Amino acid sequence: MKKRDIKKLRAALGMLAAFALWTLAVRFAGVEAIGPQGSAVGLARINRFVHELTGVHLPLYEITDWLSLIPAGFVLGFALLGLVQWIRRRSIRRVDFSLLALGGFYTAVLAAYVFFEAVAVNYRPVLIGGILEASYPSSTTMLVLCVMATAAMQLRIRMGSGLLRRCVLSAITAFAVVMVVCRLVSGVHWLSDIVGGILLSACLISAYDWIAF
Repeated sequence: MKKRDIKKLRAALGMLAAFALWTLAVRFAGVEAIGPQGSAVGLARINRFVHELTGVHLPLYEITDWLSLIPAGFVLGFALLGLVQWIRRRSIRRVDFSLLALGGFYTAVLAAYVFFEAVAVNYRPVLIGGILEASYPSSTTMLVLCVMATAAMQLRIRMGSGLLRRCVLSAITAFAVVMVVCRLVSGVHWLSDIVGGILLSACLISAYDWIAF
């Protein structure tokens, strides 16, 4: 294995370890019943401090939900690109490996989402539609970071090196950052949810980079 590949693998494993340790801290450290309906929350002091600092802004929550359609559009776009290659090249084996790996990556992201919906680590700091929902890790944070980061990887190898490419990649980065910040400021997640989403995303993205490139 090349040194570059070893570094990528170590990065993925390192982020996985960081996410696991953070999840254990969220589940067992500093747990207090500070959530709606007396729900227990880990790392309660810092979570409560940040939540009280930002407040709750449900319109911002709804806006970020709608803006999540943009990453969904990228997923559809790359799926169509893979399908077109498959049809034109008449064999799935001739589809770019990075696109095939991207399909597996999207499946892993979906699996992580389903798992943490079923296994609740934390619950939201607010009720949504009168319902107490699982909130760890932030699924929107994970979706945005995973899709936009891998989209940037794909576009780097599919676009020229001119001004348009730089502008597109800068826009992707800015969009991802703004979405994560707005998700926190909206008040529908604890800080620990956002951090968990970032760490899990970093793990999945690093794994994709190791496998696909």
